[in-house]
Amino acid sequence: MASGFFAILDDIAALMDDVALATKVATRKTAGILGDDLAVNAEKATGFLAERELPILWAITKGSLINKLIIVPIALLLNAFVPVAITYILVLGGCYLAYEGAEKIIEFFARPKHRPAATQEEQPVSAAVQEKTKIKSAITTDFILSVEIVIIALGAVSTQQSMIQIITVSAVALIATVGVYGIVALIVRMDDLGYGLIRRTNNAGPLAKVGNLLVAALPVVIRFLGIVGTLALLLVAGGIFTHNIHFLHDLYPGLPAIIKEFVLGLGAGLLVAAIVSLFKWLAGSFKKPKAT
Repeated sequence: MASGFFAILDDIAALMDDVALATKVATRKTAGILGDDLAVNAEKATGFLAERELPILWAITKGSLINKLIIVPIALLLNAFVPVAITYILVLGGCYLAYEGAEKIIEFFARPKHRPAATQEEQPVSAAVQEKTKIKSAITTDFILSVEIVIIALGAVSTQQSMIQIITVSAVALIATVGVYGIVALIVRMDDLGYGLIRRTNNAGPLAKVGNLLVAALPVVIRFLGIVGTLALLLVAGGIFTHNIHFLHDLYPGLPAIIKEFVLGLGAGLLVAAIVSLFKWLAGSFKKPKAT
């Protein structure tokens, strides 16, 4: 009986070793998309009042965990019974990411140079609406990126037994959420850390210089992440199209992958944006009251 118990422990240890190795491989393969996920979500979690940054980030993190709870079992079931459906889901997700990236570029160029200042009555309402909208957008984008992360992780362990697949994909999904949003939390609180160092040192000495550097660096980091996040959306979308649509994969093989993916992502995003604008215009036309 004792030998049977130790044999079970030995099997569990061997399984954990296999899972650890598989998780390492899957995490390495998803490193690129995790970097994109970090850039996109850091950009989406910034731009709020300091006291609202962490609550907003926590709301996005909870949404991300729910996303993973939905995506992981569905991906495992589809991979087992309807593997072709994963390709269609990825392409649809790529269209959404491309649209988000293209929309940011359109907004940048279409943004008026001088905006009228909001009244005091409008500001709290506008801030609340902006907060809800950005949280919803961040969770939706996280859902699409999470699908990509889970699918890549699943592909990395596709030859392993089912139990290893389940544990590995679940581990990668958890690492993605905790790691990405933990780093995002550190980024958005850079200025608070800087102000804390300045106060403790009375703005004198090397630590005060570090504090001033952190405070001054945050706006630059946010602007940089905004640019990187937009590029990441387009590149991830282009990568999805390239890897899942045979015609696009073979198109211009001599072109560098990053340029090809950016062009495909931007082109698809502009096309989807044009279609969305057309539908909005048609919907607005039908809603207009007829002249009597």
